[in-house]
Amino acid sequence: MAVEVFVFPASFAQQRLWFLNQLEPRSPAYNIPAAVRLEGWLNLEALERSLHEVVRRHESLRTTFAVADGQPVQVIAPTLPLTLQVVELEHLSADERDAATLRMAGEEAREPFDLSVGPLLRARLLKLSEDEHVLLLTMHHIVSDGWSAGVFIREMAALYETFSRGDESPLEELPIQYADYAEWQREHLRGEVLEGLLQYWKAQLGGPLPVLQLPTDRPRQTVQGNRGARIGVKLGTKLTEQLKELSRREGATLFMTLLASFDVLLYRYTGQEDVLVGTDVANRNRSEIEGLIGFFVNMLVMRANLSGTSSFRELLGRVREVALGAYAHQDLPFERLVEELQPERSLSYNPLFQVAFVLHNTLPPALALPNLKLSPVEVSTGAAIFDLLLSMAESPNGLIATLNYNADLYDDITITRMLEHFKNLLESIVANPDELISELRLLRDEATGGLSAADFPDAGLSQQDFENLILGMS
Repeated sequence: MAVEVFVFPASFAQQRLWFLNQLEPRSPAYNIPAAVRLEGWLNLEALERSLHEVVRRHESLRTTFAVADGQPVQVIAPTLPLTLQVVELEHLSADERDAATLRMAGEEAREPFDLSVGPLLRARLLKLSEDEHVLLLTMHHIVSDGWSAGVFIREMAALYETFSRGDESPLEELPIQYADYAEWQREHLRGEVLEGLLQYWKAQLGGPLPVLQLPTDRPRQTVQGNRGARIGVKLGTKLTEQLKELSRREGATLFMTLLASFDVLLYRYTGQEDVLVGTDVANRNRSEIEGLIGFFVNMLVMRANLSGTSSFRELLGRVREVALGAYAHQDLPFERLVEELQPERSLSYNPLFQVAFVLHNTLPPALALPNLKLSPVEVSTGAAIFDLLLSMAESPNGLIATLNYNADLYDDITITRMLEHFKNLLESIVANPDELISELRLLRDEATGGLSAADFPDAGLSQQDFENLILGMS
């Protein structure tokens, strides 16, 4: 007997990822992996039951994609059995188990999905011993996003605790599903609403858009690769608090201050005064969708004007106004914006912007399950979507800045140096936000012998030229 399925239009965001998947079906760039170490007594039955219940609750996790009239559509299965594969590693030595765990976590994160078959969620449990396991979970971005990961964790924790006691699910049924949102989005974004959004963004981004000319270690390929890596640096609690205090004084958010700082770094590296940086917004501005797993996140383009000899304080004011305007017009899907602007297409770089910035200003949900100690395991897809993605996150010990970079363009030593420059720049900004952006320091005193351009007034050098001279001699 045929199984009944339900077909709905894809959202604009899903449509874009589907088309990108057609171009590179074996790419892991849009995989969302997670790995958690579980130490203590694990109730395997409760874990499996919790996983199945989350899949039952959220239609997005039972969704695959087909083609109708040349366009992708969501195909939602009424049920979807999800097998939790258990891999026995107990027979290995401790070193061998650690190596196998890292290898399998990496392999799982990089394994591509077939969007037409699914499921678009995979789960694997590595059994290291009777009281130690590692849970590997991977979802495709087309059915999930960063906010969704928090929803998934909270529901899994609540269900596992309840099912371990033999009780029924404590979670209320969801009032709507992602497919309802996708239909509403297409119905809402038309007529005057759509025209108003388009007019704003065309005013912001109309005309030829600059391609960011960052210096690279290797020439840009004709067809952009997505081989990626990432490096991070800790800013510390003192600098983090100074950045927050500067933001409060200027009536800006921490995001705005950090974005303006990143704009300055890009300006100092390229000399370009017109800088475009992509960022994302959760796009969950309605209470009905806050508890859903699905692909809601939207990309915004933040355009910075760094012309003239403005101070950082002046630049922050400009960035603040641009960000407020972008947030007020965030409902226009990025895919619809690209379609409308029709930027010059190239296979060697992303349209509209080549670098992105995101700030995760809330700590992830605490990981806690009965009789278990949980800790995250570092895992990566090894892919890069942009030339550079600066991701900043709050931690109990201050901000952490991580650069995910295209490894076909950059060496790790270059990215490490760039992060050092960024941290030095932030320290210079909080010390004197009225300094001209061209005079803010990227190098520490030990790199310049304690000297600055001001020590050589007859040379007529700006601080930027002085630091470039020092870098060229080192």
